[in-house]
Amino acid sequence: MTQNDPAPAKMALVGEDGNAFAILGRFQREARREGWSPEQIKVVVDDAMSGDYDHLLRVMMENTTEEDR
Repeated sequence: MTQNDPAPAKMALVGEDGNAFAILGRFQREARREGWSPEQIKVVVDDAMSGDYDHLLRVMMENTTEEDR
């Protein structure tokens, strides 16, 4: 993470039923809510979609943190 990167979005990856589109949608909602710019969100989503499901999960884990409960 560089100085200009936003803090990881707060969301749990568990509970999305393994659905890639649900995970991406939730990430986008949470990132917007936390002040990420559309460009920052697009970079992460494009990266996540550039590989297989395991790659998507790795990218999401790198850009999220467990939400506070």
